[in-house]
Amino acid sequence: MTLPHPTADQITLSNVLAALGDPTRLAIVGYLARRAGRPTMCLNFTDFGSKTNISYHLAKLREAGITRTEVSGTSRLITLRRDDLDIRFTGLLDSIITAAVDLPMVKKIEDAEEEALAQGEAR
Repeated sequence: MTLPHPTADQITLSNVLAALGDPTRLAIVGYLARRAGRPTMCLNFTDFGSKTNISYHLAKLREAGITRTEVSGTSRLITLRRDDLDIRFTGLLDSIITAAVDLPMVKKIEDAEEEALAQGEAR
């Protein structure tokens, strides 16, 4: 199963900016940027809202051309389309990421991951 994604030429500035106007979607982009290209499963974002809400936000990011979603069994692996966005709108993503990586929502999810890792190591 493949999900639809716009081609690089179909990505528009108005769609990108509209998608990033939401704080949850902006936090998702910040989190993905900190992951440095490593695919992230949808359930990593459950601290940002309900599964339904996160699915909605991830679809908006995918439809705007900001993220790529790969289907792997029952999982969805999310990555930033950094190369496509950098070619299409040079410097835009860097500016957005600079603001997004320090959002409290991004820090919250990273703290939860660190705590889970620490608990796993303590066992």
